[in-house]
Parts: sequence; structure tokens; C-alpha cells
Amino acid sequence: MHAFKSPAVCAVAAVIGVLFAAAPARAAGPDFQREIQPLLAEHCAHCHGIDESTRQGGLRLDIRQNALEGGESGQPAIVPGKPAESEIVARIRSTDPDTIMPPPHEKKPLSPEQMRLLEEWIAAGAGYDPHWAFVAPKKAVVPAVAGAAAPIDAFVRDHLAKKQMQPAPPADSATLCRRLYLDLVGLPPSPEDLASYERDGYEKTVEKLLASPRYGEKWARHWLDLARYSDSNGYEKDMPRDMWAWRDWVIAAFNRDLPFDQFVIEQIAGDLLPNATQDQIVATGFLRNSMLNEEGAIIAEEFRMAEMFDRIDCVGKSVLGLTTQCAQCHTHKFDPITHDEYFGLFAFLNDTYEARSYVYTPDQLKTFAAMRAEIAAAEDEIRRQRPQWQAEMEAWAADVAAKVPAWKAIAMEEMHSGGLLTHPTQRPDGSILMIGHRDNELFFESEPDLAGATGLQLEALTDGDLFMNGPGRDGAWAIGRMRVQVKKPGDDKWEDVKLVNATADFSAAEKLQPRPADTAKKADEKDKDEKDAPPAEVSTGPVANLIDDDEQSAWSADRGHLLRHQPSAAVVQFEKPLDLPAGTKFKIALKWSGVKPYAGDGTMLGCCRFSLTKDAAPAAPPIDHAAILAARKPAAKRSAAERDALFAAWRKTIPDAAALNEKIAAAWAKAPQAATTVMHAASRSVAQHRPTHLLDRGTWNQPKHEVKPHVPAGLHPLAESNDPPRLAFAKWLVDPRSPLSARVAVNRIWQTLFGAGLVETPDDFGTRAPVPEYRDLLDWLAVDFLEKGWSQKEAIRQIVMSDTYKQSSAVSAETLARDPNNRLLARGPRFRPDAEVVRDVVLAVSGLLTEKVGGPSVYPPVPKNVLEFNYVQIDWPEAKGADRYRRSLYTFRRRSMPDPALGNFDAPTGDLSCARRLRSNTPLAALTGLNEPIFVEAAQGLALRTLKEAGADDAARVDHAFFLCTARRPSAGEKRELLEFLAEQRKRLADGWLDARSVASGDPEKLPALPAGTTPQDAAAWTLVSRVLLNLDETVTKN
Repeated sequence: MHAFKSPAVCAVAAVIGVLFAAAPARAAGPDFQREIQPLLAEHCAHCHGIDESTRQGGLRLDIRQNALEGGESGQPAIVPGKPAESEIVARIRSTDPDTIMPPPHEKKPLSPEQMRLLEEWIAAGAGYDPHWAFVAPKKAVVPAVAGAAAPIDAFVRDHLAKKQMQPAPPADSATLCRRLYLDLVGLPPSPEDLASYERDGYEKTVEKLLASPRYGEKWARHWLDLARYSDSNGYEKDMPRDMWAWRDWVIAAFNRDLPFDQFVIEQIAGDLLPNATQDQIVATGFLRNSMLNEEGAIIAEEFRMAEMFDRIDCVGKSVLGLTTQCAQCHTHKFDPITHDEYFGLFAFLNDTYEARSYVYTPDQLKTFAAMRAEIAAAEDEIRRQRPQWQAEMEAWAADVAAKVPAWKAIAMEEMHSGGLLTHPTQRPDGSILMIGHRDNELFFESEPDLAGATGLQLEALTDGDLFMNGPGRDGAWAIGRMRVQVKKPGDDKWEDVKLVNATADFSAAEKLQPRPADTAKKADEKDKDEKDAPPAEVSTGPVANLIDDDEQSAWSADRGHLLRHQPSAAVVQFEKPLDLPAGTKFKIALKWSGVKPYAGDGTMLGCCRFSLTKDAAPAAPPIDHAAILAARKPAAKRSAAERDALFAAWRKTIPDAAALNEKIAAAWAKAPQAATTVMHAASRSVAQHRPTHLLDRGTWNQPKHEVKPHVPAGLHPLAESNDPPRLAFAKWLVDPRSPLSARVAVNRIWQTLFGAGLVETPDDFGTRAPVPEYRDLLDWLAVDFLEKGWSQKEAIRQIVMSDTYKQSSAVSAETLARDPNNRLLARGPRFRPDAEVVRDVVLAVSGLLTEKVGGPSVYPPVPKNVLEFNYVQIDWPEAKGADRYRRSLYTFRRRSMPDPALGNFDAPTGDLSCARRLRSNTPLAALTGLNEPIFVEAAQGLALRTLKEAGADDAARVDHAFFLCTARRPSAGEKRELLEFLAEQRKRLADGWLDARSVASGDPEKLPALPAGTTPQDAAAWTLVSRVLLNLDETVTKN
């Protein structure tokens, strides 16, 4: 059973939850949670809080009993009811810089008002309450308020009455319809949608929108912010990555209303669920959205640690609502996460491969199922035909193992690439993992026992950190040349060792391809220094190429799609046994193939092992190396994969099974080619378990004691189970006993709908977060969320059906002055939607929007100088046709090059988890709306749509275009202004100041397809009017 308890749990369980000590009944005084706790957290916790390393005088002020007893001095810091006798009061009132608290160097002096509050609190009994967010929510009694049909409205109206405020009246029908559309599907309603709303009513419209596939696209986008989704790796090179399959999984999860607890579990540990599906494995891409560094000269483990820190930060923000980063370096100064507990959380995720795999379509998965069934049937038939198959196989395996040369892995002392940019890592079993930067040639040096050595074995090995488990970094791999050199003690020069008689477990069929241009000899060139020019064609496949004189030829063990992802081995003999003294340096150089499709570092091996033998005439048996590795193990210790590999190799040796083996080979040939891949999590094998150590100050290469997986003692306990640790952690995150997960989830939904959460800091529910104005409402919603099966659609439905949501956003000057940020909820939400919605709105009203769910990201138009400014330039096939106008969710996001249009409307880059976007209001946003290519093209599209749909009358056209943009008809004054502006533009065009074709189509040589009865001048004039309409505050604002 997994307990995962902290070593210090018994000592700190009662106190580690900040401010959890119970308090006696007390007289009325300042509200502890709203007024005193934030004060203590901000001004006192650094020196007198949870962190022992910074604690002064042994005094803790976050625990009542400790404050009453005092610290090392024994003098009570607080004497309940007696502020004059309380040392804390004397210290805060002191003017002596040696005794005043907080000390001057902290630069956090208390104001006179704060001093008064502390004194009043102590006079009232100095009662402590546990921090509200660290206590499981309870469903408060709904206030009895006349006219409040929904619980949300009862809580809000009851509170407003206490504040002597009145709720705003309902918004008008068109405003409510537009608000619903923007909130639920992220698109404005069309005239037909508005008519349907008037006919069907509010409730039916809500249900229609929640059932729309557009709903998932809109709400998935908020989760993508939290999950730091991007289409590129980040850092210096910022190369493209395939993660859109995970993005599409999120969209589908929202559309099918996957319960939030399951939504989280699958993203943390979907691969560990029983009979995990492809979708559940793809879901764990959530963990892999971190930036990935491929710079030269990096140490891969350092940046894997950076990815791990990022994952803990992401989980903290998205599920726990806590700022975990503080505890990476030291015990959290304010919240119940010690330094050790941080690495306890870290340990749940650390024992995981950085995997990448193919992703198949549903039809392809059916093909796979049929293929596997065909293979299984053939293999079962072999077993049926040979009742003693198991004994035969074991006897064969024992014979194979006995004949394999005795190999001893070489322990390397130095490993590097030709450019010193790649740093391989050797594990205890001798295997060498080569991740990080890709280089064309690698060198491995050692001082092994070379006396009598007869041969060298190169194993290409699988590893979970590689694409499809390797052995290649990117699929197929090929080695152009292996070279061996020695340097005797006292010598300065390396000497070549002659290699002969290369053999392999498998070599691909030979392919002859044209020699690369930079090495080929011209047909008419004569080289007097060489007898023979290199052949015009290069050989790839045979293992002999590994040691020939042609560096362009290569050994490839490519068995074909999918089958290439298995171990292979090559053995070369030394021309004569080595007779070298101890201390002789031994160097191996591997160079990857330079011939397409095996060109350059794209064919790099990801994992290998070198071994020496002293056996005579060593050779690689023509048996799949995976079976050789399995045969060396006792039968009882073989994994299922190893048993399968052994069986597959054994059945190929049975003459009577030839027809069935051919059938199996034919079935494998049917394997479909995947359209994409995804980075995801995968559990490490027991043999490659990765322990976690507490890192001193969070420094990646400063490990201290080992830390087992465990959760903070100040939060809910981890359930006893037999689940793998990562799965147990995933379930703990969304345990119904959690005080945080449900609150954080419903608060995020509220933030999306109202522009700000009931808790203003959605990623920090800790002790420094402001106590929410409507805490009872938050807790009621959180418990209701749990009771209704963690349904996000139901939580959204609950909110949008309330009168609080339906209020008008119009506000009086008095109310605005009293509550500028609408924290009291006395009016409806009004704010500019997120960048993607703004872009989608203008595409939708222009009639250009392409509505297609899912698929690869499309490349938006980006100025050439922006593309060229990138340190590493990548292909940027700018989308054309319908793809150009897909929803913004599907635009390609490159971290080092934020999209100019979306960035100017405050879209994040994906570098870090983003729980709340900031909203700026700068000229850049206005300039984007007027000049960015997609916005300009939308204006051109709206002009043509208006001319087509509104008839020949300009007044009717103004009505129609304005209605498309705002969901209402223009006032008389607005209509007059627009008609006057239109007339001015027609005159400018007629006078030749503007070119009609350029304005209407962007190309002076091109005319758009004009509606019947209209002219290029009409299209151009209305394009200019449309630019104004699309940039109206009302068009890009949710009212």
C-alpha cells in the first residue's frame, strides 16, 4: 500500500497548515481572515512564520499557541485581551531601530491603521482562524431573499442589501444574446441566431450553445493558457513541435463534458489507467507542454529539471491554486508547503519518461486492432501446432544465450560531440543516452582493459525518453562510420585500429542513392592524386558500410515502419587481438549518415552501448537483438515485451511456421502511417527508476537527501491505494476532500464569465490572497460542482442562468466610484474578450470565418521582418484559402515570436502557465485592428457581405453592417455619422486620392468578386467604413 507520508508528518501535521490552530470564543473585533491574517502574512511571516531557516528568535506568529508562549525569550508575544502587555505591540510601536518590528531592512513598516487593528484584535482576545482556503468547503445555507430564484442571486442580493446597494436591471435581449454567444462559444451571434434567440428564448439558447462544438473550442482555449500550450519548443532554437493532438483532446474533453476530476486525472496519469486508450495517453501531453531546450552545449538534465519545476508550477496554478515556486528553493514563506514537501510533490512526476509517440485517427486504430488480431491469431496457431512450444523456446533461448560472446560494457570517461555541443549521459548498465542538441559526430573515450580484446559490439538500444522508444532520435537511424583509435601511455598521437568482419543482427536491404553534391566528383574531373574517384552512388543498408572507407555509406537496421523501434547490434572484429598496456586510451567515433533520407543529425542514435570481448572471432548472431537481450534474462524476470520479442525471434526459426510467419510479416506491413505525433508522459521501468532528491536552493546539481513521493501535511491526506504514485497523486489533486481543487475550478469559470474571479488571484488561494467578497457563494458553487459530478457545463449553466449574470452592465457614476471593479456584482460583466475572441469576432462578422474543429495548426500572416528577426528561422508556410481564416485557437504559436496581432491584445506566449491574462489598453491594439492583414481582409469581407446582403440603399447597408458587428441597430446619430463618413470616402476615391482596387482587394491589379449591381468604388468605400465598424469599442467588447 502506498502511504507516501512525509518524514516529518507526525511532527508538523497539526501545525503546518498556516493559521490552523483553533481559537476560543472571543469578543467582536477586527475580522481575522480579512484584516489580521493578511497583515501577519505580509509583514511578519518572513521572520516568524513556517520557514525555520528564516525564523528569528524561535517565534512563530502563524500559530496561536506559539505566539502566546513566545519564542526563545519566553516572553509572550501576545497576551489575549491585554495589548499593553503584549510584546508584539511594544515592538511595532517602538522607534528604536534595533527593536522595532518589522525591522527597517525589511522595508515593510506598519501603518498607524494597521497598528490599531492589531491592538484591537488582541484586545478582543487575539482569536485565530484557519485560512479559509485550506479548509474543505461546505455548502452554506442559501439566504432567504425575496425574488431570488437562484442560489447565486440569493447570495448576491443579500450581500448587496447589507451594502445598501441595488442590483442592476436585466440587460436588453440583444445584449444578453450576444453576451451568451461570446461567453459560451466565443463567436458573435448572426442575425439568424438573434432571431432564433427571440423565438426560442434564453434557456434553449444556453442549451444549444453548450451542445455546440464551438463551445469546446472556446473553453479549451482558457485551459491552454494554464497548460502553457505552444506549437514550438522555446529557448534559442524554438523549433516546431507536434502537440496539436493534445490541443484537440482538450477541445473534445470540453465538448463531451468530461468530468473535471477525470479531466485532471487523465492529464496527469492517463497512461497509468487500466487499459489506457490512445486518448488517455495523449492527455498526458499536459505535462509535456513545458519549453524544451535544444541549444548546443547544454546539459540535458539541467533543463529536464527546468521542465520539472515548470510542471509543478503548472499543476499548482491550474489545480491547487497555489504558488508552489517559492518552495522550490526554500520552505514557502506564507503557505503550507515545506521545502521537503515541494520535492515530495516533485517526486510523483519525476519518475517519468519524456516520451513521444505517433497519434492515429479512429479509422487507423481500427486498422491496428484488425492487424493485431491477425498477428495474434497466427501466433496462436503456431502455439497450437507446437504444444511444447514454451519448452522448445526456452531451450532455444538457452542455446542462443550460451553462444553469444562474453561482452563487457565499456565505462566511458569522456563523451562529447565534434562541436562540443552534445553531452551524452552513461547509466549504470553502460547504456549511453544522447538527447539535447543534435550533432553529426560523437566521440566516446575510456581506459578499458584492452589486453587480448578481439572485438567491439555496438548496441542500438531503446529508451522511453526517445521517439517511439528509439533507438533513433527521430525514427529511422543510420551510422555512416564507426572509427576506433587508441593512445598508449606516454604517446601524444592517436592510432587507428583496423576493424574487420562487421556483422549485425539485421541490416536493411541495400539502397544505392546519388552521392551528395558536396562530395561527388564531377564526371569530367580528373584527380591525379587518386586512382579512383568515389562511386557516383552511395550504399545504405549493409553493416559492412559501418567500417568501409566511404564516410557517406551507412549501416541501417531499419526494419520498416514501427518495426524499426527495437534494439539492434553490430559487431566488428579487430584485425588482430589487441595487446595494449594498462592506461591505454580507447576512443570510438560515430558519424551519422549523410545521405537522404538518412541525412545528418536527423539519423542520430538516441541510445547505445559499447562492449568489448576477448572471445575468438566474435560475431553478431542473425537474431533480433531484442530476443538476445531477453534470452540473457531468467524467464521469471522477463517483461511482457521481452517475452514477445523472444517468441517472435523463435518462431522465425521454425521451418514449418514459414507460411504463418509470412502472414505475420504481411500484417505488419499494413500498419498505417500516423499524421502526427505527441509528446506525452510514460512511467519509467523499475530497472530505470529515477529517485528524487531535495535540491539545495532548488539548484539542479545540488542534491541532498532522497525524498519519497508525499503530499503537504497541511492539506488533505493521500488516500491509501495500490495505484502507481503518479496516478495516486492525480487522484489526490481532485479528491473530494481537497479544500482547493473544486474552488479553483469554479473560480476560474466565474473569472471567464465575469472578467475576474470571486477570488481575484486565481493562481493563489494562499494566505496572502484577498478574502473573497462572496466566500459563501464560492463555497456553495464548489460543493455544488462536486455534487453534480464535476460537470463544467453544469457549473457554467448555473452561472449564466442567474439574474446576476443577466444584469445590465450599464453603471451610474456613483456606483462606478463606489465599486469600480464590480467586486460587489451589482451589475453585469463588461470587458474586452481575449485576443482570440477579438480576432474571431471580426472574422465571423465579415463572413470569412472557417468553422472546422481540430487538425494541425495553421500559419498566420506575419511581417517578413518579424520572421527574419528570429535567431533560428523556420519554414513559415503562410495559410491560404479557407485555412487562413480558421479560428485563432488553431493558429501556429511560436514562443520566441509572439503573433503580432494576438500579442497586441495580450495573448500570452506559452512560456509559463497563465491563470489570468492582463488586459491592456494601448494604441498598439487599435493599430492592429486597423492594419493587421487579417483585420484588413475582414474589413474587405464585411464590405462585400454588406453589399451582397443589404441591397442597394446605403442607409440599409449601414443598418445591416452595424447590426452584424454589434447585434443592435444604430441610433439616428450613429447612422448619420457613418453615412457622412461613407460619403467622404466615396469622394476621396472619386478624386483619385485612393485606389479602389487596392483598398477593396489589397492588390491594384485585382478586383474582388463583386455582388451584382455594385462597383469597385462601392467595395472600396464600404471597406473603409467596415474598418471603422470592426474597430468600434462595442464590436470588440462584451457588454
